[in-house]
Amino acid sequence: QVQLTESGGGSVQPGGSLRLSCEASGSIFTFDPMGWYRQAPGNERELVAGLRCGGSPTYADSVKGRFTITRDCAKNTVSLHMNSLKPEDTAVYYCYYGTIGTKWGKGTQVTVSS
Repeated sequence: QVQLTESGGGSVQPGGSLRLSCEASGSIFTFDPMGWYRQAPGNERELVAGLRCGGSPTYADSVKGRFTITRDCAKNTVSLHMNSLKPEDTAVYYCYYGTIGTKWGKGTQVTVSS
């Protein structure tokens, strides 16, 4: 059984930075993607960034150039480095693993506000 444990998040002013981290335990296959989705109030959950070991990252257009995803395939961890944060980045961020039978973390709140 795969479990995902998130850390990071919090509140920051516009233009600030935050880092999210996620550690996976259980049966993890490096060819399966890990990454982050987010969901703002009233919106559907959307992909922010994802990465397979040895692959190229995928980013939502809205975060390209501002967010960077990294993955440590030996430690089964994934991080999201978020720079130049905007109020519209405010959401609950969920770590995910896999595509079929996707596993989810509990979510961590990111609030960008002055």
